[in-house]
Amino acid sequence: MHPIAFQLGPLTIHWYGVMIALAFLAGLWTATRRARRENISAERIADVTLWLMVGAIAGARFVYVTTYWRDEFADQPFREVFMIQHGGLVFYGGFIGAAIAAFIYIRWKKMPLWKTLDVLAPSVAFGSVFGRIGCLLNGCCYGRHTDLPWGLTFTNPQAHELSGTPVGVPLHPTEIYDALLNFGLYLFLAWLFRRKKFDGQIFATYLLCYAVTRSFVEYFRGDYTKLHYHLGLTPAQWISVPIFVAGLALAIVLSRREQKRG
Repeated sequence: MHPIAFQLGPLTIHWYGVMIALAFLAGLWTATRRARRENISAERIADVTLWLMVGAIAGARFVYVTTYWRDEFADQPFREVFMIQHGGLVFYGGFIGAAIAAFIYIRWKKMPLWKTLDVLAPSVAFGSVFGRIGCLLNGCCYGRHTDLPWGLTFTNPQAHELSGTPVGVPLHPTEIYDALLNFGLYLFLAWLFRRKKFDGQIFATYLLCYAVTRSFVEYFRGDYTKLHYHLGLTPAQWISVPIFVAGLALAIVLSRREQKRG
C-alpha cells in the first residue's frame, strides 16, 4: 500500500484523495457522453455532478464516522472527523447523500428525473472502480485471512497504523473484488443503456445489481469487529436489502407505467 502520492512543500497529497477525484472526473466524462442520447445538456450533467460530489462525500463520511466512532474517533481530536484524506468513506452513505443531493437539484432545475438517473447510474459504478483502488492504496476495506494463491499481503507498517490492516498475512483482496465487479457492472449498464425499454430501467438495474455484488464482497471483508455484525450480517448487507427492494419495486412500477403508455 502506498497512501502518499507526493508532497507539495508542507502539503501531503494522498492517493485516496487522488482516486476519489479521478472517480468523479471519470463519472462526469462518461455521463456527459450518455446525456446526448437523452437530449440533456452536458452543462446540466456537470452541475448535478457537483451536487453529487458534495452529497456523496458528506454522506459517506457521516456514515463512516458514526459506524466506527468507538473504534477510531472517540479518543481522537474532533478534527479527525474531517480528515478524509486518511481514508474512511462508506459507499452506501455516499450513495444516499448523493441521491438526496441529486434529487434536490433535478427537481429544482425541472430536469427529467428518471432519464437523468439513467444517465448517471453507469458512471456511479465506473467511479466506484477508482474509489476501491484508492481503498487498496490506503490499506482500508481489507479482507479476511486466506490461503488462496491470489491472497494480498500488506507489508507497509502504515497500513496497520492508518486502518488496522493486518501486516504480513495474506488477505482476500476485497478492494480488487469490488473494483472488478463494479467495472463489470459499468460495462453491463452502458450496454443496457442503449437498449433500455423504459426510463428508470438503468437506475433500477444498478440498485439491484450493486446490492447483490456488494453483499457478496462483504462475506470476505475482515475490517469489521463483532460489534458491527447483526444476525450475522454486516451493516452494508443490511442496507443492501432495502436497496434491492427499492430497485425491484422501481423496475416493476416504471415498466408497468411504460406498458400502459404503450
